[in-house]
Amino acid sequence: MIFVISGPSGSGKTTLRKELVKDKELKPRLANSISFTTRPKRLGEQNGKGYFFISEEEFKKKLKVKKILEWTEYLGYYYGTPKDFAETQLKKRKHLILCLDLKGAARIKQLYPKNTVTVFILPPSFDTLGDRIGRRCKQTRQQEIAQRLRLAKKELLAASKFDYSVVNENLAQAVKDLKYIILKEIAR
Repeated sequence: MIFVISGPSGSGKTTLRKELVKDKELKPRLANSISFTTRPKRLGEQNGKGYFFISEEEFKKKLKVKKILEWTEYLGYYYGTPKDFAETQLKKRKHLILCLDLKGAARIKQLYPKNTVTVFILPPSFDTLGDRIGRRCKQTRQQEIAQRLRLAKKELLAASKFDYSVVNENLAQAVKDLKYIILKEIAR
């Protein structure tokens, strides 16, 4: 199975994914994909932990030789899922967990329609989302925060197109809800 977690910036999808892959029951069954990105590292980030930080030129080369399964451009930077990693994990019969934007979620669902489950992460409110983006992006320009909020309004409208939705008001409860979905779909 491929589990795609999507939602607007600040919804908590990356934090939720991290919690799921640490879960004792899920850890041996899930493979956590690390995306390529052309954006600069933020304070405290390490290459190969949350992202593989590469140049735009390198990203485009990988795209040209089909080493990227799905990709998107977000706020002027490229993000993409390494194709080799995904295919290797699926051959090992591991379930893949991806954090993707709407376009990426749709692409994976198109490529793997029978074994992809999409989950949209909703914030408890738009105000809460704005607070989260502001706190997370302290190093980010105000203009980028405004862009993220504008995009979030559009993204929230797509929640109904996903297989499931989870409201991330309480992290522990949202993790439980996602774990339930994953175990239910694996058992199917």
